[in-house]
Amino acid sequence: MAELNTGRGWSASGDAAGVTISLEGDWTGPEAVVEPGIATRLVDHDGLKTVAFDAARLGRWDSALLVFLLELRRASLRRHAALDEGGLPESARQLLSLVPQAMPAAPATPPRSGLLASVGQVAVDAWTQCVAATTLLGAVLLRGGASLRGATLMRRTDLLAFMQTAGLGALPVIALVNVLVGAILSFMGAVQLRKFGADIYVADLVGIAVVREMAPLMTAIVMCGRTGGAYAAELATMNGSEETGALVVLGVPTSEYLVLPRVAALTLMMPLLYLYAAALGILGGAVVAVLTADVPAVAFLDQLRAGVTSSEVLFGFVKCITFGLFIGLCGCRIGLAAGRSSADVGSAATRATVTGIVGVIAIDSVFALCAHALDF
Repeated sequence: MAELNTGRGWSASGDAAGVTISLEGDWTGPEAVVEPGIATRLVDHDGLKTVAFDAARLGRWDSALLVFLLELRRASLRRHAALDEGGLPESARQLLSLVPQAMPAAPATPPRSGLLASVGQVAVDAWTQCVAATTLLGAVLLRGGASLRGATLMRRTDLLAFMQTAGLGALPVIALVNVLVGAILSFMGAVQLRKFGADIYVADLVGIAVVREMAPLMTAIVMCGRTGGAYAAELATMNGSEETGALVVLGVPTSEYLVLPRVAALTLMMPLLYLYAAALGILGGAVVAVLTADVPAVAFLDQLRAGVTSSEVLFGFVKCITFGLFIGLCGCRIGLAAGRSSADVGSAATRATVTGIVGVIAIDSVFALCAHALDF
């Protein structure tokens, strides 16, 4: 140890079995940092059993001393030598006690699961998501009934703001989509019906297809991308900024304060958007029929009035209300379950949009099967 018995702020004495390190002067600032590897060389002796300290002449100190002591601790553990910290200041011993004696072992690599375990995990995850969504639906329905009596934390200003965003803000894109869909249906129908000399029945085709299927479906798809994704992104951002956690701490239920106004606004606006979309879809089909199929406008309206009944409109109403409820719940549920990073916000919006579109199409197919079973 002769070549290592002194250094800036310390000196070492003893023999190969036991070393005492005397700490001297101030250990503050960059000049207190010792040369890397000194701690390892101090205890690098065969038969070393103890490492002790003498801090009688120690002055002021900061984290530089703690770094030196931690290096000595790790080096002593590797040599299986006991580190006697009794000679250190009380505050230094308390800080050292906060650091684990040994680095935690790396977690063992989990065994690769088989096909059955993977399928089971997917089923469990799906069931968990289903239970969470059902719980959220029940909470929204229960508090929605209470809101009719005014016994809820939902603010009317929030409801009106979300209704404006989901309703008025969506009119241009819904108009464009449904006019084009009606025009396409009319053009394709006129081309095929002309072969049979039944051009007038293009009004029935456009009217029933738009009112029964295309207007509610296309409106719901547009709202999935525009509103459902926005709900998920808003709530995911609130998760990242700890706003939802703060509401929970204050005892404010998120299902009532955050989810209910969004779901209620979208559910209330969907039937109105459906009427708007159906009218514009029929208008687009009528324009194409008049201009390309030489169908008189008056004859088109008469045939449309005879072909489209009130039950068709009611069927579309029910579908739109169901679509609105599903889209709102889907977006809110995914947003509340999102992570706290900025990447999770975009992921939540994407998942809400994709899940909403797939779910809307699936629900529409269920409606079609039910209508066929009921001969409607």
